[in-house]
Amino acid sequence: MKDFIKEILEENFNDKFQYIYDNSPLIEYLDSKMGAIYGNAKSRRSLANIYAIYSILYFYVKEYYERPDEYKKFLGYDYTKLFNFYRGLYGGEKLQNHALNSRVNGEFANKFKNETKELIVINDGRYALHISYLYVGNIDISEVAVKIIEKYIHLLQEKDSQLVCDIKELIKLDNYDAKKKKIDSFMNEQSEARMFEIISYAILKNHYKKTKIYIGYNLENLKQEYLTLYKTGRTNANDGGIDFVMRPLGRFFQVTEVNNYNKYLLDIDKVLHFPITFVVKTLKSKEKIKQEIDEFIEQKSGDMEMIKNKYKKAIEEIITINELKLWLYELDDCEIDVLLRDIDYYYRMELNLL
Repeated sequence: MKDFIKEILEENFNDKFQYIYDNSPLIEYLDSKMGAIYGNAKSRRSLANIYAIYSILYFYVKEYYERPDEYKKFLGYDYTKLFNFYRGLYGGEKLQNHALNSRVNGEFANKFKNETKELIVINDGRYALHISYLYVGNIDISEVAVKIIEKYIHLLQEKDSQLVCDIKELIKLDNYDAKKKKIDSFMNEQSEARMFEIISYAILKNHYKKTKIYIGYNLENLKQEYLTLYKTGRTNANDGGIDFVMRPLGRFFQVTEVNNYNKYLLDIDKVLHFPITFVVKTLKSKEKIKQEIDEFIEQKSGDMEMIKNKYKKAIEEIITINELKLWLYELDDCEIDVLLRDIDYYYRMELNLL
């Protein structure tokens, strides 16, 4: 249980706080999605899932709090009302409808296998939270769930603001060794997912841009062009497994933070086995990661060479934190300043502060 959740439960239920937590799948689920307030969170912020729940809770508390008989007759809130509401929340501007329509229920069912009722009841474009999860005994816990979500968002805002200030102070530093060491410290296996992806992009962009290649249809029209890396979307975008794209080579890059190698194969499937370079948030060597992926592919293939080949050939390169740090220290002072401006720009874009 997160400390801030414990504090809120104690404030509202005194010595019954643990009983409420243990008997509220809703609060337990919210707790499981709120790890991003800590620096070592491996999970993303889960704003889509949390806001899908919060949007319903918000209107429920205003209209049906401690009125279970009336709520049982309620036919649900209109999709457009909920979607517009959570799109207006902090960090919600670019969120899609996946959580409201299916993702929350799927994750909730996986986490609470003994629960037979869906958390979000959906019927003909209308949505409601199942009343079973809004009560512990005869206690309506919806107000407390709202407080927990609002506190989580407040803590995220504080963290984001501090990091934006830290980056700005880092840009002003004259000591470039200190700048590199600070950027280095942001890259570890516990790095927050969005920050790791943005720093990875900034390092790779500035690393590759010094490389020239020859392009052309024949020897007569050959010309030199620098490699350019483009970031294709936000870190929570559902973009089919493409985080960065390199021109003119057309290389795909996917940033990943999990050791679940089945996800790697799903990313490969999404782009129809077009070769992908995986940027992995790990301190293991790239050779070790490649070995583990190959072993997973061997196990999954069931001795079918066709399956082995299509996945193995689709892995173009593995890049880990080790390579990123090496390339970081190879950058000169001017390139470090450009890298920091890239980090600042894309992080503020994530926070919709541009």
